[in-house]
Amino acid sequence: MPYIGNTAADRFVASKAATQFSGDGSTTAFTLEHSVGADEDILVSVDGVVQEPSVAYAVSGTTLTFTAAPSSNSGNNIFVYYLFRTVGTVGHPSNQALSATSGTFSTDLTVDTDTLKVDSTNDLVGINTATPSDMYYNELVVNSGDEGGITILDTSSGQSALAFGDGTSGNARYRGRILYDHNTDSLSIGTAGEQYWTMDSAHIITTPKQPAFQAQTGTQNNIAGGTTISFPTETFDQNADFASNTFTAPVTGKYQLSFTIRLVDVDSASNYHIIRLQTSNRNYDPIFDTNEYSADIDYYSMQFSILADMDANDTAILVYIQSAGATQVDIGANDGFFTGYLVA
Repeated sequence: MPYIGNTAADRFVASKAATQFSGDGSTTAFTLEHSVGADEDILVSVDGVVQEPSVAYAVSGTTLTFTAAPSSNSGNNIFVYYLFRTVGTVGHPSNQALSATSGTFSTDLTVDTDTLKVDSTNDLVGINTATPSDMYYNELVVNSGDEGGITILDTSSGQSALAFGDGTSGNARYRGRILYDHNTDSLSIGTAGEQYWTMDSAHIITTPKQPAFQAQTGTQNNIAGGTTISFPTETFDQNADFASNTFTAPVTGKYQLSFTIRLVDVDSASNYHIIRLQTSNRNYDPIFDTNEYSADIDYYSMQFSILADMDANDTAILVYIQSAGATQVDIGANDGFFTGYLVA
């Protein structure tokens, strides 16, 4: 007959109204047909006697536990009636589509064997793999296969990033970060909350924090042998590793170190002159022999370059060394340069 309202649902199966059990005089826990929210949501009868909720029994999910084991009688002597079975207790046919605004899964979730696997026991998620726990880093595992991968989609003027955080405020939320700027087509990699490595749209890579320096000489007159050459002026010092005439390696690595020094009024009576590149690991001694000259030399430039191995906190300085002759060599302001950068 006609009626007003929505069409009655005909694609769900209601849970049973009651469940029967047989007591054996020792068992106290029984499994119900569906989960129960409170002791009062069921009516329990044992041998025809109604039991008092929370006193004679208690429920937790689908487990009914009696305070004392029900007696052993022939047949089913325990009856459980579901008073509120209609609240979230419908079963859905497996061959019908399900539409819902939200849902909670209390156990693992599997979609098409391995398209999506949510391992609720170990808090792992796998895409295209049913066993994310096989991997070392396994909270989220994507089995991409050939030419597969992950895409982060953004607008042509947006920024997208993969962040590594160790806190919930400030740059602790992105202490490490890989960031792509779609507006400039540049890719940056950063640590300690800052961006340190960038490739621009022309594929040019810049590393503004990579150790690199250039320092210029100051005026030093009548330099005695064993004197450290002075470099009071810095042209640049990207990582603040040069100070007090000294370069200090911030990390262990291979450093390209170079210098060019112009000596003024070199005494021809001396045997030789050395501009020593003195590092913590070893010394490098380019030498200039003055014996072949019959008169003092007005100007003489010495250049040297070496790929040096340095440990973290090792230092490098330039030292002037002279054998015999008068102490008369000068170095003018900006007449020499000391440079270096980290190669690998």
